Amino acid sequence: MLPTALVNSRSQGNGALSPRDAARHTAGAKRYKYLRRLFHFRQMDFEFALWQMLYLFTSPQRVYRNFHYRKQTKDQWARDDPAFLVLLSIWLCVSTVGFGFVLDMGFFETIKLLLWVVFIDCVGVGLLIATLMWFVSNKYLVKQQNRDYDVEWGYAFDVHLNAFYPLLVILHFIQLFFINYVIISDSVIGYFVGNTLWLIAIGYYIYVTFLGYSALPFLKNTAILLYPFALLIMIYLISLACGWNFTKMLCSFYKYRVK
Repeated sequence: MLPTALVNSRSQGNGALSPRDAARHTAGAKRYKYLRRLFHFRQMDFEFALWQMLYLFTSPQRVYRNFHYRKQTKDQWARDDPAFLVLLSIWLCVSTVGFGFVLDMGFFETIKLLLWVVFIDCVGVGLLIATLMWFVSNKYLVKQQNRDYDVEWGYAFDVHLNAFYPLLVILHFIQLFFINYVIISDSVIGYFVGNTLWLIAIGYYIYVTFLGYSALPFLKNTAILLYPFALLIMIYLISLACGWNFTKMLCSFYKYRVK
């Protein structure tokens, strides 16, 4: 796909956007368009969002390749369709209810857990990480400081959502089948299985995040985003040696928060 729409929007052939087109490409205009589409389900492409969710597990590079196409055709890296966010929210709600059922929580405790997971674990932490990565990437990773080469905050948040989805599936869905009968037991196999799932989930998060920023052609030294792997493996090995059970600690924390 060629960026023909972008070429046509240039004025006088000097590479600058006309005032009308520039107004359409401001962060506020993009944000308004995105939020407005949240209330128009028929305008969302849920089939394509499901395709992205599938490939985030099997071939996440293909997901970010589509971000390149969006930049060429719509002059923005971030998603302009909230379908992925809507499906992620639904998946988050369903998996959290399942988590509450496995932990034998009551109705109101499950609702409290759901609110905590949605607004703190996903949105709150996501806003924090996206803002931090947006600042760091624009400050230290951009090849040349230029207004035409910067990481959109919306793209940084999309990268977080992409990386958060596999983590959510592993820790809030796959792990549910092992919690009561394997993981929270006091046996060695319990914390081995639980901590290994944490290793895979967080490792996936780091890798998908790295792919997201390495896909931007104007960033440099994005390999440093893989450095946390060394710390992750070190913590994993220490946890096995000390008998720490991360899942058991998480369950205790969640039960404490919903009391």
